[in-house]
Amino acid sequence: MEKLRRVLSGQDDEEQGLTTQVLDSSSLSFGTRVKWFAICFAFGVCCSILGTILLWLPNGIKLFAVFYTLGNIAALTSTCFLMGPLKQLKKMVDPNRLVATIVMLLCFILTLCAVFWWHKKGLALIFCILQFLATTWYSLSYIPFARDAIIKCCTSCIG
Repeated sequence: MEKLRRVLSGQDDEEQGLTTQVLDSSSLSFGTRVKWFAICFAFGVCCSILGTILLWLPNGIKLFAVFYTLGNIAALTSTCFLMGPLKQLKKMVDPNRLVATIVMLLCFILTLCAVFWWHKKGLALIFCILQFLATTWYSLSYIPFARDAIIKCCTSCIG
């Protein structure tokens, strides 16, 4: 359990310099970090579910896009409580997941633009689907060999 605490709080790397350790550290206790992670993640899931429910109302596509995007942002932000914001940003721009991060963040922005500025409901729905795919691909980058397994599965089904 102690090893898990050190990894999630970013204290596992003994090779880090003092500056990096100070910037990554947080004044929150491990229990507080886990509680706020759970609260933020649950809020994100509830927003996504609420958005899906609102999709079936008249003019609900706008509400769906907003709540679904807000839910994904909250769920993504929740991991900052576990590992700290600086470490989260470093992992997001890691070369292994940089493209997925850019596509995911771009889909967040484009979804909201399609709803509020362009007033294109169909485009907002397409961006929500792309948002789901980009977030899934980003999340799979944290599971060893998961992306490779998905690629192999898709290529075997296609060809």
